Amino acid sequence: MAKSHVTIKEVALTAGVSYQTVSKVINHQIQVTKETEKRIWDAVNALGYKPSYTARSLRSQRSYTIGYSWPPTPDGQTNSILDTFLQNMFLAAEAHGYYLLSFPYHDNTQKHLDTYSEMIDTGRVDGFVMSSIEYNDPRVLLLLERNFPFVTFGRSNPNLSFSWIDVDGGEGFRQETNHIISQGHYKIGVLAWPEDSRVGNNRISGYFSVMEQNGIQVNPEWIRRGQGCFDFGYQATLELLELPEDIRPTALITMNDMMAVGAIQAVKNRGLIIGKEFAIGGFDDFPMAQYIDPPLTTIRQPIVEVGQQIIDLLVAKINCEEPCEPQTVMLEPELIIRRSTLRQ
Repeated sequence: MAKSHVTIKEVALTAGVSYQTVSKVINHQIQVTKETEKRIWDAVNALGYKPSYTARSLRSQRSYTIGYSWPPTPDGQTNSILDTFLQNMFLAAEAHGYYLLSFPYHDNTQKHLDTYSEMIDTGRVDGFVMSSIEYNDPRVLLLLERNFPFVTFGRSNPNLSFSWIDVDGGEGFRQETNHIISQGHYKIGVLAWPEDSRVGNNRISGYFSVMEQNGIQVNPEWIRRGQGCFDFGYQATLELLELPEDIRPTALITMNDMMAVGAIQAVKNRGLIIGKEFAIGGFDDFPMAQYIDPPLTTIRQPIVEVGQQIIDLLVAKINCEEPCEPQTVMLEPELIIRRSTLRQ
């Protein structure tokens, strides 16, 4: 049985190294040979050594905690993307010796910014992960002004220089639009987000570029903007199906899968066959996408990689002793083709 109050010097003696080496290996601050690292961790596990969080924080002037806050999911909806993102951030943070601290999201911008400032001033966190990034995002502006470590899932204004990781939504829409055109559709509508949505604008840019490349003039009536929910997807699709036959879309691309599910229900209610007569594509590949009738063609984001790499980027930034150049990572999504867009 492991004894209580094992000291780091006892671990070092068992492993045959200095206690400073043990400390640096445990805190991921040094690279040693695989054999030495194995001896240290074997000693840690055999003796049941538990590093003192308080002592470690006092020595390093760090909290070993990363802050993250996110907008709440609307009532009646789930957010599988967020669940996957969080799970993989938790695992990546743990691998670096960090914990993730979630804190409330406030719709009141100033109150939300005050929370960030308080967490910085009290030393509660060593850095922040942020998502749902928009143009002129006040959180980004605050942390740049405070020169405090952060990495975002998503970009903001091109003139703002900071570290981010993102998924190329425009590329996702390019893939999906090309696929739908290959199925013989040319009147393709889009269920989009409001015009001030940075993510939405990035995604729909891929649609516009492919339509232009194929010489297809986009009718403004084909673009419907609203919230990413079932109700909007259903109602907006009914409106599109009421358009005169010569401009009525025969296919739809949506900003997320919940919109697509609403669209599928609307098209079914009008007696059309999804896939054969009317194509619908989503975005996100939420867990039920493959099980709905018909299975949904959609864009899968590499969220596992995002969750892991965003923590790697942030920890590297926290550990950087000199002014560090911003690091940016762009990941490509994957088109998942299912029956909702196939003619046959």
